[in-house]
Amino acid sequence: MKQVIVVRSDLKMGKGKLAAQVAHASLGAAEEAASKREGWLLEWKEGGQAKIVLRVAGEEALRDIHGRARAAKLPAALIEDRGLTQLEPGTLTCVGIGPGPDEEVDRITGKLKLL
Repeated sequence: MKQVIVVRSDLKMGKGKLAAQVAHASLGAAEEAASKREGWLLEWKEGGQAKIVLRVAGEEALRDIHGRARAAKLPAALIEDRGLTQLEPGTLTCVGIGPGPDEEVDRITGKLKLL
């Protein structure tokens, strides 16, 4: 079981901003799993909560990944920034996928590169 967070590499967020956005995505996807895939969440937590952070080039690719995760019925959280610091309000920054079975998550994210 693992969780993947996919981040837009075109935004050039500062390290703190990036870390906060990744945390939002991780928590959002885990909360969705708690309500829809509780068994997956518990197995992931017991197994060490594996997380991988990957990248895509822009918003279109991020939306595509999110849509594919939803179509596969994986927990997924698309993160939209509030625009209080570095980004414009409504900027899509990242998506959290899972926790879910490795092979199911890999079908969606397996060809992406590490951040």
